[in-house]
Amino acid sequence: MIVEQLSLVDFRNYAAADVSLDAGANVFVGHNGQGKTNLAEAIGFFATLGSHRVSQDAPMVRDGADAAIVRMRLAYGERRVMLEAQVNRTGSNKARVNGSPVRTSELPRYAQVVLFAPEDLQIVRSDPSARRRFADQLLVQRAPRMAGVLSDYDRVLKQRTALLKSARARGIRGEGLSTLEVWDDKLVQLGTDVIRARLALVDDLAGPVSRAYTAIAGADHRPEMEWMLSIGGTDPDDDAVEAVDGAPSSLRGLGAEDIQRIFREQLVVMRASELERGLTLVGPHRDDLLLRVRGLPVKGYASHGESWSVALALRLASAELLRAQSQLGDPVLILDDVFAELDADRRSRLAGLVEGYEQVVVTAAVEEDVPAALRARTVCVVAGTIVAADADADGDGDAEVDDE
Repeated sequence: MIVEQLSLVDFRNYAAADVSLDAGANVFVGHNGQGKTNLAEAIGFFATLGSHRVSQDAPMVRDGADAAIVRMRLAYGERRVMLEAQVNRTGSNKARVNGSPVRTSELPRYAQVVLFAPEDLQIVRSDPSARRRFADQLLVQRAPRMAGVLSDYDRVLKQRTALLKSARARGIRGEGLSTLEVWDDKLVQLGTDVIRARLALVDDLAGPVSRAYTAIAGADHRPEMEWMLSIGGTDPDDDAVEAVDGAPSSLRGLGAEDIQRIFREQLVVMRASELERGLTLVGPHRDDLLLRVRGLPVKGYASHGESWSVALALRLASAELLRAQSQLGDPVLILDDVFAELDADRRSRLAGLVEGYEQVVVTAAVEEDVPAALRARTVCVVAGTIVAADADADGDGDAEVDDE
């Protein structure tokens, strides 16, 4: 799969832009703040229905506009598909495929993109929500139906938590909240689907992550991953629990019925605490993906280089999984402002790992930071304008390019 054309209207700092991309390596070069990453963000939006930089859609809409339009023409061999997203500052977004309206949740079925950016360090260094977000986005890319499961789980979670908060305000305790059982059933059913999918994902990622990490770092530091599950009695989202020292609670190998039983038992155990705090304290929304190298948690123990290698390995392993199972061809691989953070050895190793993908998109402030193997086509970006590949990146060139 390759992106042949990307068109933007009122997206970030682009009033309008139209850029062609080739198979193989494409490099967007420009000083910081010119709009390189905005192009990468626009491509990635179709795969995840969101930004890798912000949690809300409004910042992606150009100042003064109510909505942004992003169009992308994809090629799968001889087949062409045109995707369009209208990103609204407020309200629901809209989508089209080949000109026909579709639900926005349909877009990831057509676009498989793996994007690595400096923000991905937060996957290994930040709170558990960053690791859950990484896992869930990959789940949706592998199996689009999971978007509905995750959405339904979030809806049930919000309604159940609202009921707990209401009960807390009214002073209801113990068995006085019988209606909670209805939401328990829905939470357990949907939550079990999420837990099982996440456990299977980690099993599938283990080998690719280990291979990618060793290739990038040049050493085998034994990268490991395991879910800490709140239904097993750990809660990394609770300030009273030390996620680094807590024992992982793995339910690998258990069937759906066993996981549902354990889920229900833990809800009973935590019922008093939930009513006291007005929070749902059990479920996949409280789980954490524990990452280790050299037998130690990455968060808090790994060096900067090790952390970068783990984050990169997670994304490259994601691309490998999608590549192996997709009928669309390779996912589009985006490396956003990555090479400046790597030493020469890691740059060379990373280039060797990705140059075989059907299409690689790289952004860089300095073209020379990008290994020569990934500089097949270079486009300069200046102040929200796509300029000719041989234009002056300092801003002297202003020849806008529609196609090259």
